[in-house]
Amino acid sequence: MITDRDSGTRIDEIAADTYRISVPVTTIPGGFTFNHYLIVDDEPLLFHAGKRSMFALVRGAISAVMPVERLRHISFSHLESDECGALNQFLAVAPAAAPLVGAFAARVSINDMSDRLARPLDDGEAVSLGSHSVRWLSTPHFPHGWEAGLLVDETTGTLFCSDLFTQAGADHAPLTQGDILEPSEALRKRLDFYTYAPNTAAMVEKVAATNPTTIACMHGPAWRGDGGALIRGLGDRLAGR
Repeated sequence: MITDRDSGTRIDEIAADTYRISVPVTTIPGGFTFNHYLIVDDEPLLFHAGKRSMFALVRGAISAVMPVERLRHISFSHLESDECGALNQFLAVAPAAAPLVGAFAARVSINDMSDRLARPLDDGEAVSLGSHSVRWLSTPHFPHGWEAGLLVDETTGTLFCSDLFTQAGADHAPLTQGDILEPSEALRKRLDFYTYAPNTAAMVEKVAATNPTTIACMHGPAWRGDGGALIRGLGDRLAGR
């Protein structure tokens, strides 16, 4: 569903109670999408607060399915403007909301920059949203950032994967079962935005072991299929750089 015709911002359900909010940008060569994910539950969660400049667009998309004031959790992988630039803007309009991030990120950065203290999560810690249960995976340097982590919704099998499987283009279907590894690898090899660390192989297997069936990509379409196999395929590519 298009929520802003001028920008092309849209919101689409990609799993039960789980919505992809996509803001396309055509001024970047080849086009690009900035995606944010909303879980509607007793305690709604937004994964990726997004850029400050996109706040009004993302807020408008959320309002198409629920009052933005109901937000309780604002989560993201690591410190980067498209991950958390609009964090304080969302906190200002959602009085019960707080950042939901890894304990290391909370201690090092988020509790200083956020207008409300974060709820810190240890590696493997689960949080109930009501019908959904989400679990935090600490993934330092994967895809990048020493405080990085990923979130998996164990109820729907959805992995919120941040910059993994980043794809170019501004006109994607919201959800695909097609190949996303090859186009994402083409972009990674051109821009080289991953961290190659001694723990990379271990992080790949840690994430793959959650066996997600939906991959909620930050840039590009969301994907449905055998997520464990897809992530291990990415690991094979990273091993060869």
